[in-house]
Amino acid sequence: MTCITDSAGVSRVRVRGGGLLQRPLWAVCLVATAILSSVDLVAAAARQVELSASDAAALAVGARVADWQLSHLDNFDYIPAASFRRDTAAPRNWIQAAFYIGLMQFADAVGPSRYTDAVLAHGEAEGWGFDQRPRHADADATGAVWVWAALKTGDSSRLVPIRARFDAVLAHPSTVSLDFEPQHPTTGEPSCQERWCWSDALFMAPPAWVALAKATGDRRYLAHADAEFWATTDYLYDKQDHLYFRDSRFIARRDAAGRKIFWGRGNGWVFAGLARILNDLPADHPSRPRYQALFKQMAAKIVSLQGEGGYWPVSLLEPQTTPETSGTGFFVYGLAWGVNHGLLPAARYRQSLDRGWHALVAAVQPDGKLGWVQRIGAGPDQVGPDDTQLYGVGAVLLAASEVASLPPSGARDR
Repeated sequence: MTCITDSAGVSRVRVRGGGLLQRPLWAVCLVATAILSSVDLVAAAARQVELSASDAAALAVGARVADWQLSHLDNFDYIPAASFRRDTAAPRNWIQAAFYIGLMQFADAVGPSRYTDAVLAHGEAEGWGFDQRPRHADADATGAVWVWAALKTGDSSRLVPIRARFDAVLAHPSTVSLDFEPQHPTTGEPSCQERWCWSDALFMAPPAWVALAKATGDRRYLAHADAEFWATTDYLYDKQDHLYFRDSRFIARRDAAGRKIFWGRGNGWVFAGLARILNDLPADHPSRPRYQALFKQMAAKIVSLQGEGGYWPVSLLEPQTTPETSGTGFFVYGLAWGVNHGLLPAARYRQSLDRGWHALVAAVQPDGKLGWVQRIGAGPDQVGPDDTQLYGVGAVLLAASEVASLPPSGARDR
């Protein structure tokens, strides 16, 4: 069984006897390769003490979660709502992009592997392109994967579509209001989504722009990302509570108890996005101290809101009632990244991130399926034990990649 891509950029699987299966069944090839090449890894993973935030254990958990998801890319019947299944199946949208962003970092953590192959196969199948929304952050998200692939392979031709897309934005930058209420007269979608007017967008778009600037040396991309990031932050960041409102509709909203509504995953998007921006932001960039200060301020608030079970609530100022793994995964990733990069002292943050990691591991089912992922939405909502989604898996893979790099728990700074 081999995977091939035809002249039209369509991925197919060649099976014994010469037949071809058109994508999305190319995933079958990856799964078969995984099964054949990873028996020893899975056996070793089963012997690990998974609740230990050590490198081997964290990577073993990540491998189980990644393998389950890679084996379920050809059928999304496990997604309960038909509309959400369509969104999930869209290969260039934010849902799959968030998964591949996690998978590419996990691939870096484990070294050249089937995970690297899976990311590159996905990009080849999509021709390194984007969907039909030329300015939408959700469509920008996959650009970070394309930049990674170009750097990984040394093939700059993979940057042609993203450069054309971002250059068009730079030629005619939008100045529309960041108010989420006004609707586009044709599409009925929020007009402000020409810009980054919701918290999720700060994970989706600016890291791709900053990564492209680093890859090409063209600081125009960095200047745009920097200006737009801080415009959104000035609008949605609550300077008293050190958290982001999901969008302008939430600024005046309160829950039944009169509390502000700060979405768990919405803030997880931002916190993880900050870590990804700082990864590629030049050390001498004038805004770097500001990003670092924001990251530290959010981290201090985030650890104070962690639930007893190690998860973060779906609405951060409300008591935790159920586990939730997507926001928790992004928070664990950001905290571990901060410790690994010297921005957060381990003595203060290691216990919280270890508890969060243990909670994530507990939500992984025996077959590798991740549970307790809040469904697609735009704010806090209900979540169940069998709810799963690609972005939740991406969050756990990001977390596993950083947890695996942590120093031993006893080596905390004082």
